[in-house]
Amino acid sequence: MKFLKMNLLLNQNLLKSYTNNSQKIRVISELWTGENIFCPNCGNKIKNLENNKKVSDFLCEKCFENYEQKASQKKFQGKVISSEYKTIVARLLSKSKPHFFFLHYLIKNYSVNDFFVVPKYFFVPEIIEKRKALSENARRKGWIGSYILFSKIPDSGKIYYIENGKEFSKKEILTKWQKTEFLKEIKKSDARGWIFDIMNCIDALHKKEFTLQDVYAFENDLATIHPENKNIKPKIRQQLQFLRDKGYLEFLGEGLYKLK
Repeated sequence: MKFLKMNLLLNQNLLKSYTNNSQKIRVISELWTGENIFCPNCGNKIKNLENNKKVSDFLCEKCFENYEQKASQKKFQGKVISSEYKTIVARLLSKSKPHFFFLHYLIKNYSVNDFFVVPKYFFVPEIIEKRKALSENARRKGWIGSYILFSKIPDSGKIYYIENGKEFSKKEILTKWQKTEFLKEIKKSDARGWIFDIMNCIDALHKKEFTLQDVYAFENDLATIHPENKNIKPKIRQQLQFLRDKGYLEFLGEGLYKLK
Protein backbone atom coordinates (compact mmCIF):
# COMPACT_ATOMS: atom_id res chain seq x y z
CA MET A 1 0.00 0.00 0.00
CA LYS A 2 1.45 3.36 -1.03
CA PHE A 3 1.53 5.98 1.72
CA LEU A 4 1.70 9.75 1.26
CA LYS A 5 5.13 10.35 2.91
CA MET A 6 4.47 14.02 3.64
CA ASN A 7 6.72 16.54 5.31
CA LEU A 8 4.70 17.10 8.49
CA LEU A 9 6.54 20.26 9.53
CA LEU A 10 4.86 23.63 9.02
CA ASN A 11 7.08 26.35 7.53
CA GLN A 12 8.15 28.42 10.54
CA ASN A 13 10.18 30.80 8.38
CA LEU A 14 6.96 32.63 7.54
CA LEU A 15 6.07 33.28 11.19
CA LYS A 16 8.27 36.38 11.43
CA SER A 17 6.36 38.00 8.54
CA TYR A 18 3.20 38.37 10.64
CA THR A 19 2.42 39.83 14.07
CA ASN A 20 -1.07 38.39 14.62
CA ASN A 21 -0.92 34.82 15.95
CA SER A 22 -4.11 33.60 14.28
CA GLN A 23 -2.93 35.03 10.97
CA LYS A 24 0.45 33.29 11.39
CA ILE A 25 -1.19 29.91 11.87
CA ARG A 26 -3.69 30.44 9.06
CA VAL A 27 -0.93 31.30 6.58
CA ILE A 28 1.50 28.49 7.42
CA SER A 29 -1.22 25.85 7.78
CA GLU A 30 -2.87 26.75 4.47
CA LEU A 31 0.52 26.75 2.76
CA TRP A 32 1.20 23.26 4.12
CA THR A 33 -2.19 21.99 2.96
CA GLY A 34 -1.76 23.43 -0.52
CA GLU A 35 1.61 21.68 -0.84
CA ASN A 36 0.60 18.29 0.59
CA ILE A 37 -3.12 17.56 0.34
CA PHE A 38 -5.06 16.21 -2.64
CA CYS A 39 -8.80 16.38 -3.30
CA PRO A 40 -10.47 13.42 -1.53
CA ASN A 41 -13.20 13.37 -4.16
CA CYS A 42 -11.02 12.81 -7.24
CA GLY A 43 -7.42 12.65 -6.06
CA ASN A 44 -6.33 15.77 -7.97
CA LYS A 45 -4.12 18.51 -6.49
CA ILE A 46 -6.02 21.36 -4.83
CA LYS A 47 -5.42 25.08 -5.33
CA ASN A 48 -5.08 27.60 -2.52
CA LEU A 49 -7.45 30.49 -3.31
CA GLU A 50 -6.51 34.15 -2.97
CA ASN A 51 -7.55 35.73 0.33
CA ASN A 52 -9.48 38.65 -1.10
CA LYS A 53 -11.43 36.58 -3.62
CA LYS A 54 -12.25 33.33 -1.84
CA VAL A 55 -15.51 32.03 -0.45
CA SER A 56 -13.54 28.99 0.69
CA ASP A 57 -9.84 28.23 1.17
CA PHE A 58 -9.14 25.58 -1.47
CA LEU A 59 -10.54 24.48 -4.81
CA CYS A 60 -10.03 21.34 -6.88
CA GLU A 61 -9.67 22.50 -10.47
CA LYS A 62 -10.63 19.06 -11.79
CA CYS A 63 -13.92 18.28 -10.01
CA PHE A 64 -14.51 21.83 -8.60
CA GLU A 65 -15.13 20.68 -5.03
CA ASN A 66 -14.15 23.40 -2.54
CA TYR A 67 -12.79 23.20 0.99
CA GLU A 68 -12.55 25.43 4.03
CA GLN A 69 -9.84 24.83 6.62
CA LYS A 70 -9.61 25.26 10.38
CA ALA A 71 -6.29 24.79 12.20
CA SER A 72 -5.70 24.50 15.94
CA GLN A 73 -3.11 23.36 18.46
CA LYS A 74 -5.96 21.60 20.29
CA LYS A 75 -7.42 18.36 18.99
CA PHE A 76 -10.75 18.56 17.19
CA GLN A 77 -12.81 16.26 19.37
CA GLY A 78 -15.76 16.44 21.72
CA LYS A 79 -16.99 20.04 21.92
CA VAL A 80 -14.85 22.68 20.16
CA ILE A 81 -15.36 26.46 20.30
CA SER A 82 -16.32 27.91 16.92
CA SER A 83 -17.53 31.20 15.43
CA GLU A 84 -20.67 33.35 15.83
CA TYR A 85 -23.73 31.07 16.00
CA LYS A 86 -25.96 32.65 13.34
CA THR A 87 -23.04 33.01 10.93
CA ILE A 88 -21.97 29.38 11.09
CA VAL A 89 -25.54 28.05 10.86
CA ALA A 90 -26.22 30.26 7.82
CA ARG A 91 -22.97 28.96 6.30
CA LEU A 92 -24.06 25.36 6.79
CA LEU A 93 -27.44 26.05 5.16
CA SER A 94 -25.87 27.82 2.19
CA LYS A 95 -25.77 26.19 -1.25
CA SER A 96 -22.12 27.21 -1.48
CA LYS A 97 -21.18 25.31 1.69
CA PRO A 98 -17.72 23.75 1.31
CA HIS A 99 -16.25 20.54 2.67
CA PHE A 100 -14.13 21.11 5.79
CA PHE A 101 -10.45 20.36 6.45
CA PHE A 102 -9.25 20.20 10.07
CA LEU A 103 -5.54 20.48 10.90
CA HIS A 104 -4.23 19.86 14.40
CA TYR A 105 -0.59 20.78 14.97
CA LEU A 106 1.86 20.33 17.83
CA ILE A 107 3.06 23.70 19.10
CA LYS A 108 6.43 22.37 20.33
CA ASN A 109 7.74 21.89 16.78
CA TYR A 110 4.88 23.14 14.56
CA SER A 111 4.29 19.68 13.10
CA VAL A 112 1.00 18.32 11.79
CA ASN A 113 -0.34 15.65 14.14
CA ASP A 114 -3.83 15.18 12.69
CA PHE A 115 -5.39 16.15 9.40
CA PHE A 116 -8.86 15.07 8.32
CA VAL A 117 -11.71 16.13 6.07
CA VAL A 118 -15.41 16.19 6.94
CA PRO A 119 -17.62 16.02 3.82
CA LYS A 120 -20.15 18.84 3.77
CA TYR A 121 -23.14 16.51 3.97
CA PHE A 122 -21.98 15.54 7.50
CA PHE A 123 -21.59 19.18 8.53
CA VAL A 124 -25.19 20.06 9.42
CA PRO A 125 -26.72 22.63 11.83
CA GLU A 126 -27.55 19.82 14.27
CA ILE A 127 -23.86 19.48 15.18
CA ILE A 128 -23.69 23.18 16.16
CA GLU A 129 -24.52 24.15 19.74
CA LYS A 130 -25.40 27.72 20.70
CA ARG A 131 -23.34 29.26 23.50
CA LYS A 132 -24.68 31.72 26.08
CA ALA A 133 -24.76 35.35 25.00
CA LEU A 134 -21.92 37.51 26.34
CA SER A 135 -22.83 39.56 29.39
CA GLU A 136 -23.71 43.24 29.48
CA ASN A 137 -20.22 43.99 30.76
CA ALA A 138 -18.47 42.24 27.87
CA ARG A 139 -16.87 44.23 25.04
CA ARG A 140 -19.15 42.45 22.56
CA LYS A 141 -22.19 42.27 24.80
CA GLY A 142 -24.98 40.06 23.51
CA TRP A 143 -22.68 38.24 21.06
CA ILE A 144 -23.57 34.55 20.77
CA GLY A 145 -20.87 32.06 19.90
CA SER A 146 -21.08 28.37 19.14
CA TYR A 147 -19.54 24.95 19.66
CA ILE A 148 -18.95 22.29 17.02
CA LEU A 149 -20.02 18.94 18.47
CA PHE A 150 -17.50 16.58 16.89
CA SER A 151 -18.94 13.74 18.96
CA LYS A 152 -22.08 13.91 16.79
CA ILE A 153 -20.16 13.34 13.55
CA PRO A 154 -19.95 9.60 12.76
CA ASP A 155 -16.46 8.14 12.43
CA SER A 156 -17.04 7.62 8.71
CA GLY A 157 -17.58 11.39 8.39
CA LYS A 158 -14.04 12.12 9.63
CA ILE A 159 -11.69 10.94 6.91
CA TYR A 160 -8.10 11.08 8.13
CA TYR A 161 -5.06 11.76 5.99
CA ILE A 162 -2.95 11.82 9.18
CA GLU A 163 -3.95 10.60 12.66
CA ASN A 164 -1.57 10.97 15.62
CA GLY A 165 1.28 11.37 13.15
CA LYS A 166 0.34 8.24 11.17
CA GLU A 167 -0.29 8.77 7.44
CA PHE A 168 -2.92 6.89 5.44
CA SER A 169 -2.66 5.78 1.83
CA LYS A 170 -4.26 7.78 -0.97
CA LYS A 171 -6.30 4.75 -2.01
CA GLU A 172 -7.71 4.35 1.50
CA ILE A 173 -8.67 8.03 1.70
CA LEU A 174 -10.44 8.01 -1.68
CA THR A 175 -12.26 4.78 -0.79
CA LYS A 176 -13.51 6.17 2.53
CA TRP A 177 -14.76 9.30 0.77
CA GLN A 178 -16.71 7.28 -1.79
CA LYS A 179 -18.22 5.09 0.91
CA THR A 180 -20.56 7.83 2.19
CA GLU A 181 -21.27 9.75 -1.02
CA PHE A 182 -24.81 8.34 -1.02
CA LEU A 183 -25.60 10.89 1.72
CA LYS A 184 -25.54 13.67 -0.90
CA GLU A 185 -28.87 12.34 -2.17
CA ILE A 186 -30.62 12.89 1.17
CA LYS A 187 -31.99 16.41 1.37
CA LYS A 188 -34.26 16.24 4.44
CA SER A 189 -32.38 17.01 7.65
CA ASP A 190 -34.53 14.69 9.81
CA ALA A 191 -33.87 11.73 7.50
CA ARG A 192 -30.14 12.46 7.49
CA GLY A 193 -30.21 12.91 11.27
CA TRP A 194 -31.60 9.40 11.77
CA ILE A 195 -28.89 7.91 9.55
CA PHE A 196 -26.17 9.76 11.49
CA ASP A 197 -27.63 8.58 14.80
CA ILE A 198 -27.57 4.93 13.68
CA MET A 199 -24.03 5.36 12.35
CA ASN A 200 -23.00 6.76 15.75
CA CYS A 201 -24.65 3.82 17.52
CA ILE A 202 -22.66 1.42 15.32
CA ASP A 203 -19.45 3.39 16.04
CA ALA A 204 -20.13 3.11 19.78
CA LEU A 205 -20.10 -0.70 19.51
CA HIS A 206 -16.41 -0.63 18.50
CA LYS A 207 -16.62 -3.79 16.45
CA LYS A 208 -16.69 -4.74 12.78
CA GLU A 209 -19.52 -7.26 13.10
CA PHE A 210 -22.60 -6.65 15.23
CA THR A 211 -26.15 -7.86 15.70
CA LEU A 212 -29.53 -6.18 15.46
CA GLN A 213 -29.87 -6.68 19.21
CA ASP A 214 -26.64 -4.70 19.72
CA VAL A 215 -28.26 -1.69 18.03
CA TYR A 216 -31.58 -2.23 19.83
CA ALA A 217 -29.61 -1.55 23.04
CA PHE A 218 -29.61 2.14 22.02
CA GLU A 219 -33.43 2.26 21.87
CA ASN A 220 -33.83 4.53 24.91
CA ASP A 221 -31.10 6.91 23.73
CA LEU A 222 -32.71 7.18 20.29
CA ALA A 223 -36.14 7.71 21.87
CA THR A 224 -34.70 10.66 23.80
CA ILE A 225 -33.22 12.18 20.64
CA HIS A 226 -36.41 11.53 18.62
CA PRO A 227 -39.34 11.88 21.09
CA GLU A 228 -41.79 12.24 18.20
CA ASN A 229 -41.11 8.66 17.07
CA LYS A 230 -42.96 5.96 19.02
CA ASN A 231 -41.66 3.04 16.93
CA ILE A 232 -37.92 3.09 17.53
CA LYS A 233 -37.13 -0.57 16.78
CA PRO A 234 -38.82 -0.55 13.35
CA LYS A 235 -36.98 2.70 12.59
CA ILE A 236 -33.67 1.08 13.55
CA ARG A 237 -34.38 -1.83 11.19
CA GLN A 238 -35.32 0.60 8.42
CA GLN A 239 -32.07 2.56 8.76
CA LEU A 240 -29.93 -0.59 8.87
CA GLN A 241 -31.64 -1.81 5.70
CA PHE A 242 -30.98 1.56 4.05
CA LEU A 243 -27.29 1.44 5.01
CA ARG A 244 -27.12 -2.13 3.71
CA ASP A 245 -28.72 -1.15 0.39
CA LYS A 246 -26.20 1.71 0.01
CA GLY A 247 -23.24 -0.63 0.57
CA TYR A 248 -22.28 0.86 3.93
CA LEU A 249 -23.14 -2.41 5.70
CA GLU A 250 -23.25 -6.05 4.70
CA PHE A 251 -26.08 -8.24 6.00
CA LEU A 252 -24.71 -11.66 6.97
CA GLY A 253 -28.09 -13.18 7.88
CA GLU A 254 -29.79 -14.08 11.16
CA GLY A 255 -29.65 -10.48 12.43
CA LEU A 256 -25.90 -10.16 11.91
CA TYR A 257 -24.32 -7.15 10.15
CA LYS A 258 -20.80 -6.25 9.09
CA LEU A 259 -19.25 -2.84 8.43
CA LYS A 260 -17.74 -2.67 4.95
